[in-house]
Amino acid sequence: MRIGIIGATGWLGSALGGRLLAQGIVRPDQLVVANRSGARATYHGHSVRWAQDCAELVGLSDVVVVSVRPDDWPALQLHATDKLVLSFMAGVGADRLAACGGRIVRAMPNAAAEIGGSWTPWWADDGVTAEDRQAVTTILSAIGTSDEIGDEAQMDLMTALPGSGAAYPALMAMAMAEFMTGQGVPERIAWRATEAAVCGGAAMLAGRIADAPALVAAYRDYRGTTAAGIEAAEAAGFSKAIKDALLAATEKARALAVRPE
Repeated sequence: MRIGIIGATGWLGSALGGRLLAQGIVRPDQLVVANRSGARATYHGHSVRWAQDCAELVGLSDVVVVSVRPDDWPALQLHATDKLVLSFMAGVGADRLAACGGRIVRAMPNAAAEIGGSWTPWWADDGVTAEDRQAVTTILSAIGTSDEIGDEAQMDLMTALPGSGAAYPALMAMAMAEFMTGQGVPERIAWRATEAAVCGGAAMLAGRIADAPALVAAYRDYRGTTAAGIEAAEAAGFSKAIKDALLAATEKARALAVRPE
């Protein structure tokens, strides 16, 4: 399988390319890459094929991965007739992607792709074959796990939530650390305490996230210090703030979908 990545030095494109090579899913001679800034001496320490433009990349690839900003899609003028096209772009729907002539899959990885921790939802159009689906699963396995979803309309929701990666935990971490330093705790210790809460605490939910309501209920029932904190957070609108954030992100993705070419 020869894989071409357009936007191969961007955040997600680079994560995918590097991990495809590191895990041996493709050999360096099976990876074709392109970006706006031009070829580099090596790519993640390997000698791969640098395409001069999208047309050359498509010609050398079985699967074309499009990992660019949505605003850059029209300028690509991609023609990938009869190729499997895997898009990482938010808001660019199958109706627009179909103009390239390929068999379309939309996927939404997140920044945890860098460490192989992305859960990536993806959607396939009617022309995608069983063999294509296996190829998509294999490619996405380089950056974590994945699941196919049946409704393209839900991709905007997937952009808002799993696509956000570490953004919301990082935002919460900032608030926690700022509270601690505001109380006179040295910055280094404040960040250590925050890491214990955000990273260590979240590890308790790994593999059992659906138990979150029961865990919160257990803290409430104990009626201790954390219960007091939970009640204050809810009274201040914590849950509403998260839902409002996800709604805003979803609406932004939908706005991208209706942007004229």
